[in-house]
Amino acid sequence: MRSITARMFVTLDGVVQGLGRTDEDTRDGFAYGGWGPAYNDEVMGRELGKGMAKPGDMLFGRRTWEDFISAWGRRTDGNPFTAKMNAATKYVVSRSLADASAWENSVLLRGDAVETVAKLKAEPGNDLSINGSAALVRSLHAAGLIDHYTLLIHPLTLGTGARLFDGPAPLTRFDLTGSVTTPKGVIIAHYSRH
Repeated sequence: MRSITARMFVTLDGVVQGLGRTDEDTRDGFAYGGWGPAYNDEVMGRELGKGMAKPGDMLFGRRTWEDFISAWGRRTDGNPFTAKMNAATKYVVSRSLADASAWENSVLLRGDAVETVAKLKAEPGNDLSINGSAALVRSLHAAGLIDHYTLLIHPLTLGTGARLFDGPAPLTRFDLTGSVTTPKGVIIAHYSRH
């Protein structure tokens, strides 16, 4: 059975929307896009690199997958993250996507997220990681399918925006398995299901 790790960039007040760019996700009038890059530093890069160095496949919701195509899928910059993202098998969960041919090594999981991901998780294969895709994370968490979280907790509050757990989340206990604080104040916390 595969394990699933969700890697989420989050503010102190739980916002996960619009991390990278001002135009990344403006749904519901969100005006604070691009809040994350000011906190990038060498320690964060090194810690993210450790996760990317492990063998594994990636799991996306449709919206994040489409955003990542433009952010990563067309780059030719020699960045090791770019090479890893493009080479990895990428599963995209969607009810509306016609096919997944827009980004190499992508596989469409059509249908209900919980059902299709539970089936994929039960099959032999590489472990799965989710980067972003908050709606997917929320539904998989509610179904008990998330095994690990890596939360990159940024030292700011936004007061508005989509949160990691908008609404009730079921009682789930996790153990802290490691943490690192970056020079810019981001706490990178690793949790595993208890």
